[in-house]
Amino acid sequence: MSQRVYLLDTTLRDGEQSPGASLNMEEKIQIARQLAKLKVDIIEAGFPISSPGDFEAVRAIAREVKGVAVAGLARTHFEDIDRAWEAVRFAEQARIHTFISTSDIHLEHQLRMTRDQVLEAAVSAVKRARAYTSDVEFSTMDASRSDLDFLCQVLAAAIKAGATVVNIPDTVGYAVPEEWGGFINTICHKVAGIEKVIVSVHCHNDLGLAVANSLAALTNGARQVEGTINGIGERAGNAALEEVVMTLRTRKDQFNHYTNVNTEEIYRTSRLVSTLTGMRVQANKAVVGKNAFAHESGIHQDGILKERTTYEIMNPAMVGLSKSNLVLGKLSGRHAFRQRLEELGYNLPDEELKSAFTRFKKLADKKRDITNDDLEAIIEEEVRQIPHAYTLNYLHISSGTTIVPTATVGLKQNGRLLEEAACGNGPVDAICKAVDKITGLNCTMVNWGVNAITAGKDALGDVTLRITTDGRKVYMGRGISTDILDASAKAYVNAVNKLVWDNRPVEDKKQD
Repeated sequence: MSQRVYLLDTTLRDGEQSPGASLNMEEKIQIARQLAKLKVDIIEAGFPISSPGDFEAVRAIAREVKGVAVAGLARTHFEDIDRAWEAVRFAEQARIHTFISTSDIHLEHQLRMTRDQVLEAAVSAVKRARAYTSDVEFSTMDASRSDLDFLCQVLAAAIKAGATVVNIPDTVGYAVPEEWGGFINTICHKVAGIEKVIVSVHCHNDLGLAVANSLAALTNGARQVEGTINGIGERAGNAALEEVVMTLRTRKDQFNHYTNVNTEEIYRTSRLVSTLTGMRVQANKAVVGKNAFAHESGIHQDGILKERTTYEIMNPAMVGLSKSNLVLGKLSGRHAFRQRLEELGYNLPDEELKSAFTRFKKLADKKRDITNDDLEAIIEEEVRQIPHAYTLNYLHISSGTTIVPTATVGLKQNGRLLEEAACGNGPVDAICKAVDKITGLNCTMVNWGVNAITAGKDALGDVTLRITTDGRKVYMGRGISTDILDASAKAYVNAVNKLVWDNRPVEDKKQD
């Protein structure tokens, strides 16, 4: 009999710990809504006590996103657990996820606690969480390097105290599949009361084995997998949930497990996470990379044309890749535009459709053929935006090999045109300095990158950059244009808008 696998998505918590992958509250809510459409079982929305912003984001997701359980992470400290409950209490299903390390190396060098103290803290934390909700998850951090007997002792105590899910993390990506599968199997047979709870795993990808280890755990008794979209996360990242899901579906003859995921939302979810975090998906990434269903070899192309299954083990439509790539142009009307967006999964309200169509027409005047990738870029840039403090009105650049690069920038703020000029060590630097003079900010560019969305000399350039003012909080900006300097200016203003928005009082944001 096929067995259900539950998915806990931690893109908004562990995924956001990727260097530079900072998300504001509105972006987190967008991703959470898409995760609900994807039909993951639990969204780990954040670590509420870590910052006021994280608390507000978790609380907003719990209130607004329906059809999915929402979890808040907490250490075994009572104040963490209380804060997590305040954040998730209004969710349709609220989960508190509390954790403590169990490896001797963590106990000695990080926690500086004895095993007895860890055991006591685990039991007290679970009881505290259970007083708030019947859905309590308990994790043993660095489980893969923990003494197995002590680990089993802690898990048994947590179950007795009321935990309904016990999570065994490979926190540093140390495990290998056969070893990890045996480890999980032993726990499932040795821990008292384990049959009453769901056994979960949270595998990191330091050795590139997170998905393989997660699958090995499932064949040995685990029933929940924790991971992220695109595998993003701390260091080398987490298990990529889309790879776990499609492996179980494609090789059900081997695993005999299933998830409730709507696989046709996988590609769209991947693109949204990539866009909002600024973390590009590598071309050869399994399931969602742009080359995942591309065939260049003549032998492969011949086989695909004769019978798709000769070289494709998954149908692209399963993960939401549209077969249609008919080209729109400047003579295309709004009806055709709307229909194509609907084929791509975008059902926009009239005002958003009008804005996107206007941008489409402007692009069509510059670029002869508009592809699906172009349309998705327009939606991501034009529709999915926070309120603008500043908008780019115009840009003039003077640059060359024998002159100092100079930029004159005009920004609109509340209908008022603000203009400044600045010199820089390059045209992009000059643009940024001019914007800083207008806004009164002193931003540092952390990184800058450009990617061609489509092929050809008239391709759209997709600029992604990150800025900071204090060296700690980083803001990602994205701009799209057939002109790289225009795209850079848009990206910089986009990042500045996020910075300004993030520093506004919460009550002001609610009014907007």
